[in-house]
Amino acid sequence: MAIGLNAFQPLEAQIQQKFKFRGDHTFRIAQFTDIHWNNNSPKCVQTTRIIQHVLATEKPDLAILTGDIVTDLPEKEGWLAVTKIFIDAKMPFAVTLGNHDSEREIKRDYIFELLKTLPYFVGEKGTGMFGCGNYTIPIKGSDGKDVAAVLYCMDSNDYPHDKRIGSYDWIKFDQIDWYRKTSDQFTALNGKMVVPSLMFFHIPLIEFNKVVGKPTTVGIKNEAVAASDINSGMFASLVEKRDVMGVFAGHDHDNNYIGVEHDIALAYGQATGYDAYGKFERGSRIIELHEGEFTFDTWIRTKSGKSDPFEYPTGPKSTEVNQTYMPATKVNGLKPGVKFNYFEGSFTSTADLAKATILKTGTLKNITLEPASARDSFAFEFKAWIKIPKKGVYGFYTYSDDGSKLFIDGKEVVNNDGPHDTKRADGAIALDEGFHEFRLLYFEGDSSNELEVGFSSPSIRECKIPEWFLFTKEAVSKVK
Repeated sequence: MAIGLNAFQPLEAQIQQKFKFRGDHTFRIAQFTDIHWNNNSPKCVQTTRIIQHVLATEKPDLAILTGDIVTDLPEKEGWLAVTKIFIDAKMPFAVTLGNHDSEREIKRDYIFELLKTLPYFVGEKGTGMFGCGNYTIPIKGSDGKDVAAVLYCMDSNDYPHDKRIGSYDWIKFDQIDWYRKTSDQFTALNGKMVVPSLMFFHIPLIEFNKVVGKPTTVGIKNEAVAASDINSGMFASLVEKRDVMGVFAGHDHDNNYIGVEHDIALAYGQATGYDAYGKFERGSRIIELHEGEFTFDTWIRTKSGKSDPFEYPTGPKSTEVNQTYMPATKVNGLKPGVKFNYFEGSFTSTADLAKATILKTGTLKNITLEPASARDSFAFEFKAWIKIPKKGVYGFYTYSDDGSKLFIDGKEVVNNDGPHDTKRADGAIALDEGFHEFRLLYFEGDSSNELEVGFSSPSIRECKIPEWFLFTKEAVSKVK
């Protein structure tokens, strides 16, 4: 039943209908971490019971074991005992290895050779790169068609060969390259839109320190983040690719917090094994994805109950606020494009455009300053119909030098007006599915000029507005 993917086969050939979202458009994952199984320990009974309790209570679609799973002799017997818990429950399970998993008799290669012989194991050893256990698990939509989410499992390795550079190893460049290429492939198959994704490995990234103390961080930090001393660039690639919403690690048993840094949730699981050190009650982190949305819910499950609910990306779980949605407009005869009016003169506010003379007009594929004839002292009005694919609250931003203002259906959404260096301003509006009137004003005073406009929603990761969302009644013209 192994279904993990690696980047050395055609992606289309790898994606098979194994996992899909439920009929209620959710997919639930139970993360078990730091089981520290010792097959000779009487505490194995307690560890078995908590895993069984989580599986019976939460009824996940998939269990992911994030490292330090079997850490004492006899190891093979230990792996067979741990995995039997999931096999008996008929629960598909994936594995990422920790630093303690190959310290004794058997090594990482052998562990995956053993796992692939077992029913309900859904991972892969992975080939052509450093480490064992670099693979993806695609989740199709509830209709069983296109991939709606991707889970990345990676080997965070164990210890550096040179002890002078720290206590723990890091994710290597070829692993990061594999992630980047695989992410690009899934994006290409999804109409150039990134696919909502999560990533799982054992040793936390050094950036886990960044979310400590933030008002939206949930959970407890009782020990130092035992990350590699080397920053491998994994987090930078996650920020750049923008598909991974959250990273889930283990390793530090007395940490169970989750917080957001640069739009990426950094989360610890809940230590599971009774032979592991740590003061927390044993349990699991539960993650629930929502089909077609860049959001997830997560919480801790122990025998005492459910705790520390968190809603990505906002933070502590809150109740939904009633919104008044702007109705869509029925518009016929639209074609892709954005209409613009161009002005020149001395401007100190976007309001000055109302008195200015239009010097040039035309239609573009997207919002750009390229039609400007001058380097300074010019302005634009951009007008289009933006197609909203799904009812929801949409965030918009402008990043401009100098001033800009964005209106949707005549309502001011973003105010970034006035003379200033490059800066960003944000706003949000609740919109029904369909076409809405889009109007953007911009002026440049002197020195540098810059303009970027983007949006996001629960189903769209923040990005510059792609040209296929903007329409006008006029064909795109050649502008001189």
